Amino acid sequence: MDWKPKRDIEYLGKLEKALEQKYGPDVTVNPHSLWSEEKEQEYLEQAKENAEKYYESEKDSDIVEKDGIFINKKLINKSNGTSCPVCNKYLTNSLDNVYILKWECCHKCFIQWVEDREERWKTGWRPSKE
Repeated sequence: MDWKPKRDIEYLGKLEKALEQKYGPDVTVNPHSLWSEEKEQEYLEQAKENAEKYYESEKDSDIVEKDGIFINKKLINKSNGTSCPVCNKYLTNSLDNVYILKWECCHKCFIQWVEDREERWKTGWRPSKE
């Protein structure tokens, strides 16, 4: 079945009247007729304020490099209890949490890097990232 839209003026007039009856008079109003010069100026001022707020918030954000990726400082998890700072593995048990508090590394890293070298660790030595 071929459907072709009717383009005659009478059909469009009847369609507009039917839409107005069913949905109200606001349906067939041209949006341009509701816009004024004052509304345009108000819109432009609001857009300018929003842009200034956005750029101001971007300027205040501190971007840091973490593992080769630049991220916002606010997104970094500040708690040391989630992963080991040395090997970046997630802590799985309470023993790891104890070692994090005392030695700033998990139990596995303590055995590998700290045990029998506590003095060197306390002076600030850490293994390289590689």
